[in-house]
Amino acid sequence: MRVLMITAVLVLSLSVAIPVLLPSPAAGQGSTATVLEKQFAFRNAMRVLWEDHIAWTRLYIVSVAAELPDKDATAGRLLRNQADIGNAIKLFYGGAAGDKLTTLLRGHILTAAELLAAAKAGDTAKVGEASKRWYANADEIAAFLSGANLRSWPLAEMKAMMRGHLDLTLEEASARLKGDWAADIAAYDKVHKQILHMADMLSAGIIRQFPAKFR
Repeated sequence: MRVLMITAVLVLSLSVAIPVLLPSPAAGQGSTATVLEKQFAFRNAMRVLWEDHIAWTRLYIVSVAAELPDKDATAGRLLRNQADIGNAIKLFYGGAAGDKLTTLLRGHILTAAELLAAAKAGDTAKVGEASKRWYANADEIAAFLSGANLRSWPLAEMKAMMRGHLDLTLEEASARLKGDWAADIAAYDKVHKQILHMADMLSAGIIRQFPAKFR
């Protein structure tokens, strides 16, 4: 439902901007404008979902590092985002695929939480074990996505994209736990840039695979 609301809001906002950027319907471009409007709205909705992903991840890192009382509530909101992302692909790949992606993404978050707790406690053995599972989960997510759309999301590229996301998130969390605020902020800027690239890769692949959904 949240994804549909996001898309509806974006379509309404884009309906104001699009005529400035595209030929008007009177010029015989009405259908083209409609298609592009839907594509832009979907692209932006996907960006919002993945920006939520990194924003709530960051807030959770901050809460754990500072032992804030909102830690569990923040974790709950972060986990809800994984369901939002899974629901966003159901229109294209079906309910089972959307639920599978949600399950994989929940594993991504829950394992990250274990890794963060171990790092804060200074438990090197647990850090190593959780890190191994975390990266294995990232490879599973990459394989799942690649299997759904191999043409647009080659396996090697998806693995690199997912592992890059983990590397940068780990850099962010490490800096926060060390109290290196400048490095923490710089790492989050990199996380943000990378996740937008990934969101755009996903939306572009879906638009290319399902052009009829945007007419």
